[in-house]
Amino acid sequence: MSNDDKHRARIFLHRGQLPQAKAAYEQAVSDDRLAQDHRALSDSLGNLGNVCALSGDLDRAEACYREVLAIQRIERNQQAIAHTLVNLGNLHIGAGHQDKAHPYYLEALDLLRTLHDDRALGILYNNLALQEAREGQWEQAVTSFKQALDHHRVVGNEEGLAVTYSQLGKCFLDQGDLTGAERCLNNASEHYIKLGNEPAEAAVLRLLATLYDTRQDRVSARRCLERVVALDLRYRLPELHADSASLEKLKQSS
Repeated sequence: MSNDDKHRARIFLHRGQLPQAKAAYEQAVSDDRLAQDHRALSDSLGNLGNVCALSGDLDRAEACYREVLAIQRIERNQQAIAHTLVNLGNLHIGAGHQDKAHPYYLEALDLLRTLHDDRALGILYNNLALQEAREGQWEQAVTSFKQALDHHRVVGNEEGLAVTYSQLGKCFLDQGDLTGAERCLNNASEHYIKLGNEPAEAAVLRLLATLYDTRQDRVSARRCLERVVALDLRYRLPELHADSASLEKLKQSS
């Protein structure tokens, strides 16, 4: 029965039907408890925690992840422990409790370094950098972003490189380091072009347009915004009105 419930839950989740997915995973958890199948229970609880997190039920999600962590510690599954710790850290970040997230992230870092899990380390360093940037710890944030980039390169994670370059670029832009920001944002744009992710490319070009406008390089700013507006129209992006207004204002000032 548990496997049937999990299969139904995956279908509901794929359709975006979170209440139905939650109910199916709850039934799977009950079945796994009755069967005393700890490994299956850990899997069901983890998925239930994910659905609860997506639904905004953060307290229930945390309870699920904590129970998963207890099972994983008994089984000494270091890889699984690290990923659950990251989930708990992400959960607290989502709830605005950065101070509670940090210990989970640091413990996960220790485990992932030992496991040489470069893909997970890249994502985790990026999460840490975002947290540090939010707290105004600019120097540490830049260091963490660069560590994330190093790990993304090891595994060839193009999406990770694009996202991290974009966020590091914004970090430099927020600090007023236009040279560092330009370099990172151009790198992000190139990676998104390679990935064929044009809406993400548009988000990077908006930042570049702001950068060039700040530098009073109106030609480059206009070129970026013209590309952005074209992408807005192609993908019906919600920023079309604001981007068009910014482009028109730029044309008038030129």
